[in-house]
Amino acid sequence: MTLAPSAAPSAALIFAAGLGTRMRPLTDDRPKALVEVGGRTLLDRALDRVKEAGIPRAVVNVHAFPDQMRAALARRKDLDILVSDESDLLLETGGGMRKALPLLGPGPVLALNADAVWTGAAPVPALLEAWEGARMGLLLLVVEKARAVGYARAGDFLLDEASRLSRPPAGEAAPWVYTGAQILDPALLVDQPEGPFSLSRVFFAEASAGRASGLRHAGGWADVGTPAGIPAAEALLREAGEA
Repeated sequence: MTLAPSAAPSAALIFAAGLGTRMRPLTDDRPKALVEVGGRTLLDRALDRVKEAGIPRAVVNVHAFPDQMRAALARRKDLDILVSDESDLLLETGGGMRKALPLLGPGPVLALNADAVWTGAAPVPALLEAWEGARMGLLLLVVEKARAVGYARAGDFLLDEASRLSRPPAGEAAPWVYTGAQILDPALLVDQPEGPFSLSRVFFAEASAGRASGLRHAGGWADVGTPAGIPAAEALLREAGEA
């Protein structure tokens, strides 16, 4: 299955079903998506990104504390929000996206991680403008590791002058980090096994085959995966004048 060149996402998927184990003790009594950064929940910040791009519908997957998540989503009146319920089984990013496909509608899938904070250039409009369905199966928003706030891992990808992503040799660090914003052709999920699986499997397979594209994020980005990531993200927001 391939997509028409003009195909564009009609809805956005927000990944909000994670257990948030690294965010404990804050997630002992709430889902990670309802942790606040700068007085606003991570969930609302992700939904704000969908709203600013003019996308009318969002699908949010839920697992931990689903009743809290549903109550929080019900308070948003500015978007048509649907819930993809993973209460019985956490499906990880790949399985979660596949389960949500009937709610998202036809066409490529725009997805955002709830535990990320972007500043500066709006991530969703940038992805939509750069997406070329005729030649792309996957487009990831990336940032230089040196500018990734709250990120302490070895990096994810190499990025060439043609904006193609590739994996570094085994054991070597990579200078570019995936920021949690993407557009993906759902055809890439067809051959994946049933049940939980991570989208990283798809990302790395496409990168190895030379079919993954990267878009450089011109603004700031913070990974809010731990309690220490909260003040770091808030400092980033203040620095950008967006607190």
